[in-house]
Amino acid sequence: MHGSVCMVPRIPALYSLIMSVNLAPAKPSASVVVVRDGAQSLEVLLVRRNEKIAFHGGAWVFPGGRVDDSDGAGRASSELDLAKRAAVREALEETGLELTVDAMLPFAHWTTPVDLPKRFATWFFAAAIIGVADVRIDNSEIVDYRWMSPATALGLHVAGELNLPAPTFVTLLGFKAIDRAAALVAQLRGVAIQRFVPRLVPIDNGRCTLYEEDAGYETVDFDAPGARHRLVMKGTDWEYIRDF
Repeated sequence: MHGSVCMVPRIPALYSLIMSVNLAPAKPSASVVVVRDGAQSLEVLLVRRNEKIAFHGGAWVFPGGRVDDSDGAGRASSELDLAKRAAVREALEETGLELTVDAMLPFAHWTTPVDLPKRFATWFFAAAIIGVADVRIDNSEIVDYRWMSPATALGLHVAGELNLPAPTFVTLLGFKAIDRAAALVAQLRGVAIQRFVPRLVPIDNGRCTLYEEDAGYETVDFDAPGARHRLVMKGTDWEYIRDF
């Protein structure tokens, strides 16, 4: 989508202005993609957030939430260890699933754009389970859940039947070609962490996020020659471009 016309094509001062004001801190958080083998393909667990929640209310996401003081449990812990324990705790609270820290496979880290009022610095993990799982949602923060293949979830998003945040959408795209949980685990072991620090920019009929590898990231210049790493979002028609 190199030909997309941006409504603010060349205004690097935009982010200088944003950075000059008081920004909401990016709170440490964790999210876990619970996967299992379905009848035909890999399945992921998606949960629907209550519409009354300010951040991604009504969206379908992976279980997760903020890192709490209890996740430290009085021990000296690295940022990653804290996030793993938070992911285990949040999965239990939101779905009733008892996962383990050892099962947490980190593969990505997302930071909310600087111009949003609520921001999170979120580790993304994958965790595989075997067999049928008894999911129990709280019907408060989480109001529904579904197991489905990444391809099915993406198709429902395009049809306007499933509201997916950008990190969920990009993650599902990355898992779409994998058909078994064991294959996903093997692929993620030792994988380099993908870090996403998006810059959100309005475009005609939609919006776009630029990621650091994009040639236009620093200047917010969508016509800058070079690599592309961006997500173009027009209604439910989203295109993730990664050619660096």
